[in-house]
Amino acid sequence: MSEPLEPTETPESLETPEESTVPAKGLIGTVAIVGFPNVGKSTLVNRLTSTRQAVVHETHGTTRDRKELICEWQGDRFMLIDTGGVDIADPHPITRQIAEQARAAIAEADLVLFVVDARIGVTPGDEELAQILRNAKSDVLVLANKIDDPAQESLVHELHGLGFGEPFPISALHGSNTGDLLAEIVSRLPGTSTRDVPDDAIRVAILGRPNVGKSSLYNKLVGSERTIVDDVPGTTRDTIDTTIESGGRTFILVDTAGLRRKRRQRQGIDYYTELRALDAADRADVALVLIDASQGIVEGDITAVEVARKSHSATLIVLSKWDISEITIEDVRPELQRRLRQRPDFITISSTTGRGVSRLLEKVAELYDRYASRVPTAELNKFLGELKEMRQPPSKGVRRLNMLYGAQVTSRPPRFRITVNDPGLITRDYGYWVENQLRERFGLEGIPVAIDFRARS
Repeated sequence: MSEPLEPTETPESLETPEESTVPAKGLIGTVAIVGFPNVGKSTLVNRLTSTRQAVVHETHGTTRDRKELICEWQGDRFMLIDTGGVDIADPHPITRQIAEQARAAIAEADLVLFVVDARIGVTPGDEELAQILRNAKSDVLVLANKIDDPAQESLVHELHGLGFGEPFPISALHGSNTGDLLAEIVSRLPGTSTRDVPDDAIRVAILGRPNVGKSSLYNKLVGSERTIVDDVPGTTRDTIDTTIESGGRTFILVDTAGLRRKRRQRQGIDYYTELRALDAADRADVALVLIDASQGIVEGDITAVEVARKSHSATLIVLSKWDISEITIEDVRPELQRRLRQRPDFITISSTTGRGVSRLLEKVAELYDRYASRVPTAELNKFLGELKEMRQPPSKGVRRLNMLYGAQVTSRPPRFRITVNDPGLITRDYGYWVENQLRERFGLEGIPVAIDFRARS
């Protein structure tokens, strides 16, 4: 019900705004940003996209997976792929996976932005990455980053030795020359792209506490090692978007960092990555809350479900590792119904064996269709009339609540306005009962339902 019982929380206008009839212009190409760790790639991504989507921190190797964002410049839109810092000499398994993610981004790109810290100059790591780019035969533009003062532009000359033509001086931190950079990028792109995302794509966020298998599920759905998977909690730090098609529908899958239950556990990078996860939930139509069935339902799982509810996303519980779990459906169902307000449905899967994964996107599409649906006004008012017969409305003194009529005013998520004789007669218990009855009657299990009780004007 989205806490609708206080009159002061009722918005002044709930009418659905007119949707734009002008379709979004298609993408003109794909651009990958690569470079050695800590040369300023994520700062540049945030600058070019005018967002704070990429986590920026002084810790070495903050960005790990490749991350896709839409960038726009003077009416032209292109896909921008951020990647983790490539350090070929580092033997750590995660570092090697980061390098593989960067190679995949290079293979997809029409243009590669090779970011170098101009104040340090060309390092052995830059030389190794340059060799990868030469072998890939990609169109490459070298960016001499951290030129924060015009007097430093002489530092650019050393970068000619990389062999990719005239380096482009910029300061990602201060924004110097980034407008000219965007113009240069647009001029080098082919003008068409196979990466266009339709307006009706279903945005799906994968949420859960750390190390429950979110990235494994993500990779299974995408069909490739799209995100780095490791047994160390906190491997995923950014939110990672990928567009896939299944059953004639388009989905934008968003892998997220693990949600920690206790505030004191959210420090440093973990704090910023969790903010990205919360933002991903806010942008999602459907939230898949992953629960490790082999460990049972714990408090951190309930926290993740609450994040989905408060973000107004439709929610589907995904019980993972079902192949190694000893609990049964009969153990889980009453626990979920007792503790979760939206009464979400659930599905059992194993990302390792693939069991149940093929049905998952079908369930997501069904849930989204209900999330975006509208209840006809006549059916809604018939339902309100039946509620009066099912349970006597609350009263104060001689005055008894009377629900006069109702209408759905928005969808995605559904919001209803019910006109009553006196909103002051609504009790919290009765309001929640109406919400639950509405959810049961119109198949809105797992859907965030908001109800505004309004006085007759």
